[in-house]
Amino acid sequence: MSRIFITGSSDGLGQLSAQWLIKQGHHVVLHARNQTRANEALLKTSGAEAVVTSDLSNMEEIKTLVPQVNTLGTFDSIIHNAGVYAANPKEILTVNTLAPYLLTCLLHKPKRLIYLSSGLHKQGKVNLEGIANDHISYSDSKLHVLMLAKAVARKWPRVYANAVDPGWVPTKMGGKNAPDDLDKGYETQSWLAVSDDPATHVSGRYFFHQKERPYNTLADDVDAQEGLLATLGEHTGILFPASR
Repeated sequence: MSRIFITGSSDGLGQLSAQWLIKQGHHVVLHARNQTRANEALLKTSGAEAVVTSDLSNMEEIKTLVPQVNTLGTFDSIIHNAGVYAANPKEILTVNTLAPYLLTCLLHKPKRLIYLSSGLHKQGKVNLEGIANDHISYSDSKLHVLMLAKAVARKWPRVYANAVDPGWVPTKMGGKNAPDDLDKGYETQSWLAVSDDPATHVSGRYFFHQKERPYNTLADDVDAQEGLLATLGEHTGILFPASR
């Protein structure tokens, strides 16, 4: 059985993924924004190993999450599920781009890393100036996490690092009329986290409903990846470790 840490798992896709993984016999550590939500998450996700708290819209709080998680030991998989859509540009940057970057840099390295992207990443730009000025779009942020997955795949060959488009699914973020399959939305990230299917033993790929899908090929540009990592390192004060 695997041990998995999931950010943003007090509700939505993260919670559904945690519940599914626990039912399969895996050990899951949850994450919530604050203690109230943490308590609610434990009630809704019976069998979770633990829950950690941190508001990922605050860069200093992201850093306080690191010792909470690292004290619990190593994980087989980490799912960077947390994200915001209807938020201001600085919050989008911090939650969607900076949090997965910082946690990738600072948490104990797992065997598998899964980053939640979106089909809207195809409209995104690398937008290094926007990062420096705390002003990026949702689409930019979802391109960033795909680029991060690809950079990790290139730099850490012993880690499976992939990105997932869960689809436009009926969660609180997606709205009740969203047309895509909710089960496939959370099952794909869960499948990548634990499955022995050879299709999951890949890295630097982009998945939708358990299948590889076309994506914005700008994400493959190594110079763009390096520029993104350098800018994020300068912005956060934490440089990406070339090897750990």
